[in-house]
Amino acid sequence: MAKKIKTIIKLNIAAGEATAAPPVGPALGQHGLPIMDFVRSFNEKTQEQKGTILPAVITVYEDRTFSFIVKKPPVAELIKKALALEKGTGAAGKEIVGKLTRAQAQKIAEVKLPDLNTKNLDAAIRIVTGTAKSMGIEVEE
Repeated sequence: MAKKIKTIIKLNIAAGEATAAPPVGPALGQHGLPIMDFVRSFNEKTQEQKGTILPAVITVYEDRTFSFIVKKPPVAELIKKALALEKGTGAAGKEIVGKLTRAQAQKIAEVKLPDLNTKNLDAAIRIVTGTAKSMGIEVEE
């Protein structure tokens, strides 16, 4: 018989660098999960992407066990990496902090496609360009 799911927790965690400190510790601790077991297995699984922020979806079962999947980095993280930016602007629309080419947007869209709620590459590229614009990044057509 399948285990009963208690809750699902979604966290953005730096790959290979999870610790029991917030956000991980409190999020798992309130459900009575063994925090260090999660930290250890997450860090092992994501070691080769160290430093990249990755969304983790943790499924908590009623018997206090858990399973988790790691998704691709958020679109904003991929854009910052492609343009070697520290962060986007706080004043999108007024301040431009970088330029994203159509080819870069397509490459990011292809990487992120399995996690997006579309299978259409053009729609995925539009998602990436929308995120870029909200970060104050100009997108070449």
